[in-house]
Amino acid sequence: MKYDVYGIGNALVDKEFEVTEAFLADQNIEKGLMTLIDEDKHHELLAGLTNSFGLKKRAGGGSAANTIVAISQFGGKTFYACKVANDEFGTFYKDDLHAAGVDTGLDRLNIDGVTGKCMVMVTPDAERTMNTFLGITADFSASEVHFEELKDSKYLYAEGYLVTSDVSRAAVLEARKVAAENGIKFAYTFSDPSMVTYFKDGVDEVIGEGVDILFCNQEEAMIYSGADSMEAAIDVLIKKTQKLVVTLGADGALVVNADGSRAQIPTQAVKALDTNGAGDMFAGAFLYGVTQGMNDEQAGKLANNAAAKVVSVFGARLSQADHQAALAEAAA
Repeated sequence: MKYDVYGIGNALVDKEFEVTEAFLADQNIEKGLMTLIDEDKHHELLAGLTNSFGLKKRAGGGSAANTIVAISQFGGKTFYACKVANDEFGTFYKDDLHAAGVDTGLDRLNIDGVTGKCMVMVTPDAERTMNTFLGITADFSASEVHFEELKDSKYLYAEGYLVTSDVSRAAVLEARKVAAENGIKFAYTFSDPSMVTYFKDGVDEVIGEGVDILFCNQEEAMIYSGADSMEAAIDVLIKKTQKLVVTLGADGALVVNADGSRAQIPTQAVKALDTNGAGDMFAGAFLYGVTQGMNDEQAGKLANNAAAKVVSVFGARLSQADHQAALAEAAA
């Protein structure tokens, strides 16, 4: 196989700001969730954020893209299918992925439109809140799925955010069908509590009869399952997957397999600066581990090490040196 993981997801340029609780309250922005906004609201919010706080960082983003970049930076072989416009932000996004060692089909596309953007607002408690203008990525379709590269991959990985668009959800389902026909495993992440709160039917459609690996955090697990305890939530979720991977914040992570085996993965205590991208990094490190032959404990340790590093810096991604340091620490 040429690729360890083939990712499919939104293409968003992140604009990151450090904000106050009062700003979120004044703007009626729901803290801790990803909320979709239109272009006019995007421009209005961007002006307010820039004037009040100043831009902290601009970076390539998107949930699955962050995960795919992490895998590549650890040393894995990756491909990312996404959609950007032929504007300055689209060029920035394409170049950013290629610089990280990720293959794409973006050189084959030349589409008029506006590249998607995400306002990432980080409060003093390190919680990330996102308002997203999808732009052209809302129209991500099967036309942008490069099926030949998909067929040459070990895993297909898709983000939960794609269920918000009918055409994008259909693209995931088509990619999943091709993957199944070619013996390629499917890993899926809920991405955000808002996806399992407001788009659960779409999530269920993508999961179908089950996935090989399902990533979620504790809040998403509880919301999706409707359970009143984590164990009860696991009982519901393990019916949907061969391997359930639940991040538990300061309590580390839990890996539960369909055969009943499980691994509790401790985490290291760190001072969180910015939780944006923590789940994406965890999934990337875990998938890298799995595709390189690591067991659940080894992959989980690497994932927790990498996630601990990413919450300690501003932004959703790490340097290649930080990735290699996490690998060395996990091997120790």
